[in-house]
Amino acid sequence: MRVLVTGGSGFLGAWIMRRLLARGIDCVAFDLRAKPHLLEALAPERAATVQWRTGDIAQRADVARALEGCDAVIHLAGILTPDCAANPVRGAQINLIGTLNVFDAARAAGLARVLYASSAGVFGPDDGATPHPQTHYGAFKLACEGSARAYWNDHGIASVGFRPLVVYGAGRETGSSAGPSLACRAAARNERYTMPFTGSTGFVFADDVAAAYEAALLRDIEGAHAFTLAGELASVKTVIDTIATIAPGARIDAAGSPLPIATAFPHDSALERLLPGLPRTSVEAGLRQTVDFYRCEREAE
Repeated sequence: MRVLVTGGSGFLGAWIMRRLLARGIDCVAFDLRAKPHLLEALAPERAATVQWRTGDIAQRADVARALEGCDAVIHLAGILTPDCAANPVRGAQINLIGTLNVFDAARAAGLARVLYASSAGVFGPDDGATPHPQTHYGAFKLACEGSARAYWNDHGIASVGFRPLVVYGAGRETGSSAGPSLACRAAARNERYTMPFTGSTGFVFADDVAAAYEAALLRDIEGAHAFTLAGELASVKTVIDTIATIAPGARIDAAGSPLPIATAFPHDSALERLLPGLPRTSVEAGLRQTVDFYRCEREAE
């Protein structure tokens, strides 16, 4: 199997390709520029086997060329909340039109399904059951979910979109919710860092998200699905205290408002039926792995 991963230079793309490469699956990475650095750190023995194709996800022809010769696609390319707020039109071109380009290319190539990145940003701050986005980013992601249902109804293309909450782990260094990873990096380097939000939210370790995509890739799927990956609910204070236990002397604090996303989500039995046995790494274990990664990175400098 050869899998196209759009947004392959990104944090989550590297974690997903790490899992797929370990399984012996060929990967093609698509992005504006080839940036294999994180993948080389996560999967040093196999990173060189990835074929890189460059182009713009908002350009239909670029996406079609990227998908040539591939048997499946995991669509992650997009820009995050701050960039969508700064330029909503460009955000729609990348996040929404880009997703439509992927579905159209998959249809033209005869693929049976598309796996894609949605977001917990489709929810507002008070309700984790009914989508009610408060940002352009969340609105575009919700529109992608609706379009995925339309592709199933109109063309029989199945899909799974995942809505993770705060994803953390090695390499998560951009975006409004990158605080936990940046805090781990700062602790490993003995630097001061202030996490930019407070309150409680769901924390999801990067490899757990990657495992969900891997499981969906290997499963026969019908219909259009969107699943929330809530992770472990914890307070930012708990995260800071845990990092201090892992790295005594860490100088981490927090300031700002809670993230504008709900913290309570209904039990999703449909996810368990479709993809049983997904891993759930504890916050303590995930933060420990992240600090360890940045310690090794520091020592290698």
